[in-house]
Amino acid sequence: MANSKETVICTYRVISGKEEAFEKLLHKHWPALHELGLVTDKRTTVFKGVDDQGRSYYVEIFDWLNEEAVNRAHSHPEIAAIWEPMDTLCEARDGRPNMEFPHVERMVI
Repeated sequence: MANSKETVICTYRVISGKEEAFEKLLHKHWPALHELGLVTDKRTTVFKGVDDQGRSYYVEIFDWLNEEAVNRAHSHPEIAAIWEPMDTLCEARDGRPNMEFPHVERMVI
């Protein structure tokens, strides 16, 4: 999806000891978005990392279908049932929020 402003890079700063519960929700996240027609067919890409203090974080990258899909996701109860508990499993760190969702433009270089 070249030049899409609907590509999102999600960063989740998971509370220590909550990784297993978070991963269960993360495994449901993209399939739920896809089933509702809110994202493209390109599967999500997920990374797990550990910061310099040994705390886990996850990065998920996927492409929304379009801007309208982003808005629909924010009001859909099935998605809220995933996002709300994800939020409670994450923590703000080092002056950053518990979760971040910058939308970026994919570049072809």
